[in-house]
Amino acid sequence: MHTAIRFLNEGWDVIGLDNFNDYYSIELKRDRVKEIERMAYEFDGKFVLFEADLNSNIWSELKSYNFNAIIHLAAQAGVRFSIENPRAYLESNILGFQSVLDFVRLNRIKSFIYASSSSVYGKDSSSPFQEGEACNNPESYYAASKKCNEIMARSYYNTYGVSSIGLRFFTVYGPWGRPDMAPFLFASAAFNNERIRVFNHGNQHRDFTYVDDIVEGIVRVVEFSKSQNSAKTLNIGNGSPVHLMDFIKKIEYYSKRKLKMEFCDAQVGDVEFTYANTAELERLTGYRPSTSLENGINQFVEWYEKYYSVV
Repeated sequence: MHTAIRFLNEGWDVIGLDNFNDYYSIELKRDRVKEIERMAYEFDGKFVLFEADLNSNIWSELKSYNFNAIIHLAAQAGVRFSIENPRAYLESNILGFQSVLDFVRLNRIKSFIYASSSSVYGKDSSSPFQEGEACNNPESYYAASKKCNEIMARSYYNTYGVSSIGLRFFTVYGPWGRPDMAPFLFASAAFNNERIRVFNHGNQHRDFTYVDDIVEGIVRVVEFSKSQNSAKTLNIGNGSPVHLMDFIKKIEYYSKRKLKMEFCDAQVGDVEFTYANTAELERLTGYRPSTSLENGINQFVEWYEKYYSVV
C-alpha cells in the first residue's frame, strides 16, 4: 500500500494485484485499497486494482498494459504459519513467483523487483548479515521459499537474461502493518488490556525498519534497476538491532499503557538475532534509513489509535 501511494505521488500509473486471502483481516486489506484510491485522487493519479491469485489466468489480461516496472511484494507471509501450512507457501511463494517470473520474461520488463526476506540468513550467518552469506540452512519453510525465489530469479537471469533485484526486508513495521507481527500484537494487547506472549523470554534482537524507509529504498532500487543487468539480492533494513524488551517499552511509552507479558520459550523457526548490513544498497543507490525507532513507533501507535478509534 505504501509503495503504491509513493509511486502515485511520483507520477506513475499503478496497477495493483491481490487475492485478498484471509490469512489476516480482509477488512484491513480493503481499507488499505481505499487509502490508495483516496491518495490517487489527491495526486490526480491512476490506480487500477485486479483481485486475483498469482496462479490464475490474470496474466493474459495484464498483457494489455505497458509496464515499466514490476514490484512483486505478494506472498504468503509468516514464519510460524509456514510450519503448520507449508503447502500455502509452495503455491503462493514458489509457484506464484514462477508466474511472475514468466510474465516478466515474456513481456521483456527491464525493472523487476521482488521481496525476499532477512529470514533466509537463519542462525548460521555472521552479524551483521551480508549478502554474500551462503544462506543454506533455513529455519522455516517460509525462509526456504524466499531463498528458493532468489535461486529461481538467478536461474532466469542465467537462462533467459531476466534481470532482477531481490530485497531482503528486515522486520518492517509502521501504519497499516500486518496484525500477525509483533509491533501490531503488542499495540493491540496494550490498548485492549490483554496479555501478550513474549517468546524466547524477550531475548531477541530485531532490525526494526520503518515502512517509509523501506519504500524509499524500493524507489531508489527501481531507478537503479533501469541500468543494471544481473540478478542481485540486497539487504534493506535499518542496520541497528533493537532488543525486543526495549521495543516493548517504547510501545508502552507511546501508547501510555502497561503491557501484561507472559514470557515463553522460543518458537520453532524463530531466530534470535537479525542485523542488516546495508552497505551495498547504500553504495548502489545512496539509501540510508532516516526514521528513528522513537518516531516510527510514535507514528505507528498514533495510526493504531485513530484506525481503531481507541479512547
